[in-house]
Amino acid sequence: MSDLKDILNSYQPACVALQETHLKPEYSFRLHGYTVFRKDHPANRASGGVALLISNNIPSSLLTLNTPFQDIAAQIFTHKLITVCSLYLPPNTQIDQTNLNNLVLQLPEPFVLLGDLNGHSQIWGSDDTNSRGRQIEKLLHDHNLCLLNTDEITHFHTPTRTFHSIDLAICSPSLLPFFSFQTDPDLHNSDHFPIILTDNRHSHLHTVFSSFKYDLANWTKFTSTACITTTMVCDNPIDTAVHQITETLIAAAEDSIPKTKNNFRRQRKVWWNSDCREAYKNQRKAWGRFRRYPTSATQILAKNGSCAIKPQPTNQPTSANFILYKQAKAYSRRIQRQSQRESWERYVSSLNSTISSKKLWEKVKKASGIFTDRNINILYQNGIPVTSLQDIANCIASTLSQTSNSNTYPSSFQNHKKLAEKQKLNFKSNSYAPYNTDFTFHELKVCLSEVKKTSPGPDNISYQMIKHLSNSSLQNLLLLYNRIWHEHCFPSSWQQAIIIPIPKPGKDPSNPLNYRPIALTNCLCKLMEKMVNRRLVYYLEHNKILSPFQSGFRPGRCTIDNLLALETDIRTTFLKRQHLVAIFFDIEKAYDRTWRYGILQDLFNCNLRGNLPIFIQNFLRLRQFRVKVGYQLSDLFIQEEGVPQGSVLSVTLFALKINSIFKHLQPSIKSFLYVDDLYISCSGDNLCFIERQLQIAVNKLTQWSILNGFTFSTSKTSCVHFCRKRRLHPEPEIKLYDQVINVVSEVKFLGIIFDKKLTFLPHVLQLRKKLDRALNILKVLSNTSWGASRLSLLRVYRAAILSKIDYGCTIYGSARQSVLQKLNTIHHSALRLCRGAFRTSPVESLYVECHEPSLEHRRQMLTLHYFSKILTNPNHPYFNYKQSRFLQRLQEARPTVVPSFFKRAAVFLHDLNLDTAQLLPNPVILLTPWIPHGLKFLNPFENYDKTNTASGIYLQLFTYNRELYHHFIPVFTDGSKSTTQTSFACVFINSTLSFQLHPSCSIFTAEIRAILHSLSEISNYPADNYIIYSDSLSVLQALSSLHRHSHPLAFSILDLHDRLVSKGFSILHCWVPSHVGISGNEIADVAAKNATAVLDNSTPLKDFKHYINLALHSRWENRWNSQSMNKLHSIKPVVESWPTLNNRKADTIVTRLRVGHTRYTHRHLLMGEQAPMCTQCNCIMSVLHILSECPNFNSLRLRYFQTSSISLTDLLGKTPHVHLLPFLKSIGFYPLI
Repeated sequence: MSDLKDILNSYQPACVALQETHLKPEYSFRLHGYTVFRKDHPANRASGGVALLISNNIPSSLLTLNTPFQDIAAQIFTHKLITVCSLYLPPNTQIDQTNLNNLVLQLPEPFVLLGDLNGHSQIWGSDDTNSRGRQIEKLLHDHNLCLLNTDEITHFHTPTRTFHSIDLAICSPSLLPFFSFQTDPDLHNSDHFPIILTDNRHSHLHTVFSSFKYDLANWTKFTSTACITTTMVCDNPIDTAVHQITETLIAAAEDSIPKTKNNFRRQRKVWWNSDCREAYKNQRKAWGRFRRYPTSATQILAKNGSCAIKPQPTNQPTSANFILYKQAKAYSRRIQRQSQRESWERYVSSLNSTISSKKLWEKVKKASGIFTDRNINILYQNGIPVTSLQDIANCIASTLSQTSNSNTYPSSFQNHKKLAEKQKLNFKSNSYAPYNTDFTFHELKVCLSEVKKTSPGPDNISYQMIKHLSNSSLQNLLLLYNRIWHEHCFPSSWQQAIIIPIPKPGKDPSNPLNYRPIALTNCLCKLMEKMVNRRLVYYLEHNKILSPFQSGFRPGRCTIDNLLALETDIRTTFLKRQHLVAIFFDIEKAYDRTWRYGILQDLFNCNLRGNLPIFIQNFLRLRQFRVKVGYQLSDLFIQEEGVPQGSVLSVTLFALKINSIFKHLQPSIKSFLYVDDLYISCSGDNLCFIERQLQIAVNKLTQWSILNGFTFSTSKTSCVHFCRKRRLHPEPEIKLYDQVINVVSEVKFLGIIFDKKLTFLPHVLQLRKKLDRALNILKVLSNTSWGASRLSLLRVYRAAILSKIDYGCTIYGSARQSVLQKLNTIHHSALRLCRGAFRTSPVESLYVECHEPSLEHRRQMLTLHYFSKILTNPNHPYFNYKQSRFLQRLQEARPTVVPSFFKRAAVFLHDLNLDTAQLLPNPVILLTPWIPHGLKFLNPFENYDKTNTASGIYLQLFTYNRELYHHFIPVFTDGSKSTTQTSFACVFINSTLSFQLHPSCSIFTAEIRAILHSLSEISNYPADNYIIYSDSLSVLQALSSLHRHSHPLAFSILDLHDRLVSKGFSILHCWVPSHVGISGNEIADVAAKNATAVLDNSTPLKDFKHYINLALHSRWENRWNSQSMNKLHSIKPVVESWPTLNNRKADTIVTRLRVGHTRYTHRHLLMGEQAPMCTQCNCIMSVLHILSECPNFNSLRLRYFQTSSISLTDLLGKTPHVHLLPFLKSIGFYPLI
């Protein structure tokens, strides 16, 4: 591989043909910048084999050859379309001339045939001609082919030390004038000289677009030079203003942000060092000497009875030089292998807990060989190849444009569309609507804080640039946005996008229809879209326009909602011993064919008028795009219909357009929608009734699709009959567009496979395959001697494997234990790899040592978290769900039937004694995005550090504050939390109130509850001035800036505060430091700790989740305490996370000793051997015996530990004994662990 990278770096070839690759099918072979097509040995042996490496900048297409040979062919486009074939003919194999002819006939002309053909002929420089050579000569003659070879040698036969020409380059006659032939003088550690073919018509260039290197940016310089001025914004038309702002930002970026070099991307060899360079240099010198001096051998000649010794020319290189060359080559390879190994060990060992998550994943991907390289495929349109980059880009663009063309709609919808669009929509209005007001600087900053690092659009301006603009420039950018908002003029440059086509997995890449468009739009535009979208979403949610059965991209909703609905209905059906039939719809090109006028019509019907709908109207008008293939952009194409790909508003507009689908279904039909993933279901005893109801529903949906421009895919729409009845029954026959919907036994819906018996076995088996592949990452990184640190491996495990297990586990967790057990083996294997534990280690010990609970523990935790989330979301469709008494009695009568999610969650809560807690619902009110929400607070102590400030100074500052606000009545609040209770207190001038809360409540909840209760008490008094003193700075900061994730009581405080102000109250909030002698604060502190009265048991969701985790952890602790015979329990009796050692080898050794399972003491369990015995003590060898008990090592124990009897806790506790490893090495146990 190293030598191949050298060749690629030297010649930068468009295509490389390899023979004798010696690859097995399971071996992954990838190179940056190249697509690898390969054909391994037919017997799956590591011998023979061929491959083609094709530059990703070159359009290519793999050809299918029907021959018995080891061959592979592809078409590439450089100057014109050329076929390249790599062929290997083994030397001792009989070759049929007919098969050779058949191969040539299958290669589209013009072609180049490159291969190790093992044929000798004087035509290409051999001393003689063999039968294989005559076959090739006949092939050349019969097919009028040309040989590009000169008399240069191409092969060095090591056993005989002879040079031959057996590697041939054969081409069509039309290519002969343009190709030149040469060989590389260096073997590159092979026995074949690389053949270099140069196309004189075309110089293959690796064109790479340069991009900004933001990590090296001088942001101070950028901020000072990227000045958006008021003149720039106000004194020009909007298009000109946008153009000037774009030029200003790009000019500042060019001046302050370095760019990547527009060079060929070299194949990196990070392990290559000076030792490798010197050894390889000596190898090449030895090879050169061996090639140059072939006549230094001597012969003894007898002439006229005399004896003479003289040099005599020979055809063989000298043996001495050859031996020197072989020695230099072996040494060079040894040095390179050693350097590679050491470099790899250093790299993997650098994965430790100190690096950031971003850096960790960069290193993990590199170490695992994970990178994204996309080749450019030659397309076929109507059977005609599309080869040049420009043509390929235009072909894909044309296909995408045609998809959104209104002519592709069914004729029935086109007629409806023409009639509907004759009625013009007038969004203009003189009435005031708050959503049409100017955008505020607060809105801009909030949206800017939410953006992520995404690729820039056509203007090349990124979010990083916008984030580093000065406040003055951002104010002027906001001025531009408000001009666009009021003048109803959308910038023309913002209507364009760049499309990156991504091949759909498993689809034919030569078909332009099989590409998924990834759109890049201008970040300046997307930032404004975010502000508009926040207002639109607020309006839709506040007015309850979107159906509660639609979950896609809505606050507080997720895919699990729809999975829960389906699973609950199926479980209920099974409990009743009924049938449930569900239909899963697929909408063809849903985004690309959304009817734009229909979107505007829906906005109009929602009573939206003014700036907001007019902006959306202009946003949807005249959308254009270019497709980027490699470095080539297509012509400009129009997207006539559909929501723009890559735009922020598109998701919301699509959700609004598809929302009306629910209005067309009868009450007997249940339906849920996630973006465009729709399912409907019907249950009952009579299958004919179900079939009739579903057919009516499908007919209504068909009519809805005709009126709205959507088309359901008949091939991808499927039906599943969920039933556990054993008797035979006919499958439902339901028609969509006069075609019967395919009835399947299982369906993948939102990532979870539902089978008709709801065993979830197919899902678990498929998940297991994915996890097996992901587990390879840990295997790569987890060498027990020099691997990544334990914490890094656990981070990788949680992100790459555990996240896959967690998704949907609240649903598929209802499967029987024998099914779920298949995932436990992955979990346990991963933990063993992370910790370096021996294979026989008990799983309970693994859980505790890794501080990672069992999968059953996680399923219960995630189930209760999700259940609690439902109970706190009044807008959730299952917020008020309660199983009827009939179903409860039925469940008790049929205990073998798997209960529904809600029954399972209730059982979990009961088992943990959490069923008495009451959850505090999240507020139904939504925050208006155009108004900043929050309560300002006073902080007269902000310039004083508490650690360096005396209490007397704080008292003086507080006294001054009271004098300043003497006309405000003081109220002091405080919260308290101990291991047994949570409480708060409010101290008024004449009274002190204190109450206990549910023990699950946090100290934050106690502090914020105290402020709320004080406001509630104040409301009982006449209007006056009040100042509330709190010692919780975090609560006051949270109240000063509210968002949708804020504490639910914060919204109650804001609402009550506004009502009091409207009644004439004046309320101030002030922070005071605790425990500095402020009397009111001290009284509140004591009162909170001594509270006895109980207010209520309501608990916020965040606190209750934490309480759930504590309860589950307590149960884990109890289970661990029952493991009295476990070897680790005596060392680590408490379930907690212990620090890891910096050295991976030492950490692995300590882990195995703690667990009590080592290679020496427990290898016999794997090998079927007898357990090792201590010959002196006549007992089985164990870690305890070796480290603490065996008298053989008493003297060494005294030497290292100053005692002959030391406990395992002292040796292997939280901080292992400093002399542990030297002791292990002294007794000879270290290498056996």
